[in-house]
Amino acid sequence: MALTRDFKLTVSERVAREPEFAKALLDEAATLFLNGEPETARLILRDLVNATVGFEGLARETARPSKSLHRMLSSHGNPSMDNLSAIFGAVRRQLGVQIEAHAVKAA
Repeated sequence: MALTRDFKLTVSERVAREPEFAKALLDEAATLFLNGEPETARLILRDLVNATVGFEGLARETARPSKSLHRMLSSHGNPSMDNLSAIFGAVRRQLGVQIEAHAVKAA
């Protein structure tokens, strides 16, 4: 029988061990949102929140209820742009990074 490991635990441990991995997840979530894949972006962002600031910490930092934040970042969530901006801002500050968007010509 193959050994399995909880995905969330694996992500949390890797984020703690490799700051560049956490930054790459944040970059991927932002890129997915901007490229029209919000469902996947929300799930990546949810895993990143769990691995960094946590939902209770995110609730304090964004002045939004933890339960609402959980719903927003579920696969069927629908956060407003204000809420999404607050979430990205909190995670960005936690990681100590800036987010910049660059346009690339489509082939």
